[in-house]
Amino acid sequence: MQKKILLLGSGELGKEFVIAVKRLGQYVIAVDSYAGAPAMQVADENEVIDMLNGSELDRIVAAHSPDIIVPEVEAIRTERFYDYEQQGIQVVPSAKAANFTMNRKAIRDLAAKQLGLRTAKYTYASNLDELKDAVKYTGLPCVVKPLMSSSGKGQSVVWTVEDIPVAWEIASTKGRADYGEVIVEAFVHFHSEITLLTVTQMHGPTIFCPPIGHRQERGDYQESWQPARIEPAQLEEAKQMAQQVTAALTGAGIWGVEFFLAEDGVYFSELSPRPHDTGMVTLAGTQNFSEFELHARAVLGLPIPEIILERAGASAVILAKQDGKNPTYSGIAEALAQPRSDIRIFGKPTTRPYRRMAVALAFDRIDCNITDLVERAKQIAGRVQVK
Repeated sequence: MQKKILLLGSGELGKEFVIAVKRLGQYVIAVDSYAGAPAMQVADENEVIDMLNGSELDRIVAAHSPDIIVPEVEAIRTERFYDYEQQGIQVVPSAKAANFTMNRKAIRDLAAKQLGLRTAKYTYASNLDELKDAVKYTGLPCVVKPLMSSSGKGQSVVWTVEDIPVAWEIASTKGRADYGEVIVEAFVHFHSEITLLTVTQMHGPTIFCPPIGHRQERGDYQESWQPARIEPAQLEEAKQMAQQVTAALTGAGIWGVEFFLAEDGVYFSELSPRPHDTGMVTLAGTQNFSEFELHARAVLGLPIPEIILERAGASAVILAKQDGKNPTYSGIAEALAQPRSDIRIFGKPTTRPYRRMAVALAFDRIDCNITDLVERAKQIAGRVQVK
């Protein structure tokens, strides 16, 4: 049966999700704050609104009467979702999940205080003086983040007390404007970090994708690879944590659950109630279903019999270097001349420094050398230039 899906946020992750649900015969209205966003290019209709304006959000929900609302970004007036659920609209994964995971305070307190999961030592601050006290509590170094932001926006590491004013300025201005509070986390001395893509189903058990490793810069992912190396006991611990927190948040869909792997165990870090940027590695055919196809099936209540690791893969981001409009790309032929390679160009209409514009993909046998595979993905990415 065809459903009408309202996609709130139309970036590259939303674009792949739209492609996945269109292949299953669905109708999609893509929404974002600017025209020509990636998902709009493949959707049936599109809307340009300020999703932080509750009245505007109400207007388009009333105008389109969707069966399903799928959030793709944090910058949404998510408290309206409870009303939409009361109207009989399916919110993905649920109104509770969208509200809690869009707010680092809500999700961290749920994980640490209610569920008792292992997390970094943390506290909150609403002004510069409180931030100074918070840093004393967590110790140095520590990480300061806005409560409402995505892709590392507003995040910084405080190494010395002299860094505190700068960290406050970054965190309090780069997150969602109406949330002045920040979270301060003690630095976890981890040896690696993973994303555990977790799928909650309407009519089936919670299932997991093989773990994905990733490396970050400026709070945003640069490369990811699947499968990631992890001890079986740590993987089981991560699965139990992921199942606990997704069950508490309720709903059906894919979740990107992030963990730090340290000598003293697994630390819960964050989660997103939607496809994860590091999960773009699944576009390399690493699994029988990409993360977007899994999300589509879960959202629509369709069965997912199993998730199978088909081959190893790696992804590397292709970034813009300067501000601009209507970008062009060179080096695509050279990139695709590499064996077992692929790229995805997102189709964003404007550029800015470090904006993610495309992703390079590499794949090989499951037993290949993952370090070499990641390096090959980086080499493929390096051949593509954004102009």
